[in-house]
Amino acid sequence: MVEIPPSNHGIPGSRMLQHVDLPEITSMQPEPTDPQAVASAWLEGFNHLITGHDQNIKAFFLDASYWRDLLCTTWNFHTYYGSSKIMSVLKGSDQKCRVQLLELDLSSDIKKPTLCPIDFHGSLQGVQAFLKVETKLGRGRGLVKLVQDARDGGKWKAFILFTTLEQLEGHEESINARRPTGVEHGSHPGRLNWQERRLVEANCEGSYEPTVLIIGAGQGGLTIAARLKQLSIPTLIIDRNERIGDNWRNRYHQLVLHDSVWYDHMPYLNFPPNWPIFTPKDKLAEWFDTYAKALELNVWTKTSLTSSTWDEGERQWTLTVKRQSNGRDETRTLHPRHVIQATGHSGEPYFPSHIKGLDSFKGDRLVHSSQFTGPQPNTQGKKAVIVGCCNSGHDIAQDYYEHGYEVTMVQRSSTLVVSCENLIDVDMKGVYSESGPPIEDADILSMSTPNAVGARLKVDNTKETNRRDAPLLRGLQAAGFALDNGPEGAGLFAKYLHRGGGYYIDVGASQLIAEEKIKIKQGQEIERVNPHSLTFADGSELEADEIVFATGYQNMRETARKIFGDKLADRVKDVWGFDDEGETRTMWRRTGHPGFWFFGGNLALCRFYSRLLALQIKALELGLMKYEID
Repeated sequence: MVEIPPSNHGIPGSRMLQHVDLPEITSMQPEPTDPQAVASAWLEGFNHLITGHDQNIKAFFLDASYWRDLLCTTWNFHTYYGSSKIMSVLKGSDQKCRVQLLELDLSSDIKKPTLCPIDFHGSLQGVQAFLKVETKLGRGRGLVKLVQDARDGGKWKAFILFTTLEQLEGHEESINARRPTGVEHGSHPGRLNWQERRLVEANCEGSYEPTVLIIGAGQGGLTIAARLKQLSIPTLIIDRNERIGDNWRNRYHQLVLHDSVWYDHMPYLNFPPNWPIFTPKDKLAEWFDTYAKALELNVWTKTSLTSSTWDEGERQWTLTVKRQSNGRDETRTLHPRHVIQATGHSGEPYFPSHIKGLDSFKGDRLVHSSQFTGPQPNTQGKKAVIVGCCNSGHDIAQDYYEHGYEVTMVQRSSTLVVSCENLIDVDMKGVYSESGPPIEDADILSMSTPNAVGARLKVDNTKETNRRDAPLLRGLQAAGFALDNGPEGAGLFAKYLHRGGGYYIDVGASQLIAEEKIKIKQGQEIERVNPHSLTFADGSELEADEIVFATGYQNMRETARKIFGDKLADRVKDVWGFDDEGETRTMWRRTGHPGFWFFGGNLALCRFYSRLLALQIKALELGLMKYEID
């Protein structure tokens, strides 16, 4: 049996991404002086393919080309690979392919066709153009990247086509020109004012019944609720915490987001221009509360789900929730048609309860990282052991060190490490940056690349960040810290989607490890926990006054099992990792159980995919979509 390297370990059942060979490089013949003319000529040909007036797909797509489509051709997410597959989609039935027309989007300079590099080094040049997409059901946006086919006389053909649905005809979002008036002029005896109307809706009084119930008021729950509200779908969020934002507020003391502000904006309401580049957890928690109020989202805190029943015939839930409101408990029964589990990127904390001797520990603390609030005061010289070497493990180790502890991190396999500065400068520069395009355009640029192609392109990005971080990485290796470059060398984001962890965006702890101020115990599993130490598989022992298991989280499916029971959990599919086409499994789309959805991810993923999940739910409510049919 061939051993899988730790960098390639993923979520069970996840497919490895397809190997991608970039198009052969050819010199421009000649370099186009008018990229718009190149893009226009290609679009004319593609639109002829749609109408059936032209059947020569190979004149417009490379043999090894990709069409990533999100809800335009079907009610699912697809990455179609190869010109033959793309042609079969275009020739499909009306039920299968709904795209009617692609047009150039010339509404701003960033969107106009331009000559640009396709790969990291700029060796492969192409024409990039933003698109307007017309479908039988609504409108969307897209992007095409054209390259010259070295095997066909340098003809311009699509390497990547991207289309995504953004609005349903006649059911557009209530924003901008469609914003509410806020008042009914004229005489209306007994009418309620804004505050009274908000209370009726927020408390689900009278005839107000949520069509969608969301569990979790973090970035996932808030962003999908915001999208649903703009589509006029009654929605309620419940959360067991005391306040909105507590899912961040209650985490460890020094937590600051490792993603930048330019990457983290939320739908409809960007962070203000004075917002710090890296957001402290408590500041983000306060923003969540502000966001919910500004967007008039209905949130019940201190509320838990106590029972749930799904009626397959009626396609409706019966949910009982227990809510603490105004100092008293109340029980409410709700009948939504959809439940969205937005309880976090992963799920329940993974705690290695199989380790022998956990109950015998006599030190000051033994917890999972989700329960770690900060080091104890006046603890100079005490010994802290952190099991796990991803973001949380490093942050906690650094916090312990700064409070005078002797700190050891237990690293069982390998970790991808990239400095925060170089990640921003190499991976996000020009897209998610101070001088980058508007966030909606940045998302099109980012999400247009199929995951398999993105992984191939990120290999070169990762080599560059490694080159810039070389002194730091050498120091880590000298200290006994094991490094990797992600699946097939594709770096951080591929590892995030494939595994859900296994990386550290360095904000200071790596230098402490390189200087051996934080010690490393590498490559050994814990055999047992003793009253004041840990024993490892090699027989060595490590003293500990406090132990923190930064061992990650279970699959969201296991959280669903805990909340809804085995029947639902056994019916839904595994979450995260990749399907056969290289799309993320189950998240943001149908789970296998009607009326039940998973929603999660970092702030950027929640911002982008919240629109797509909201559109699916709206389409189901309108009868445009059938759950069992793409």
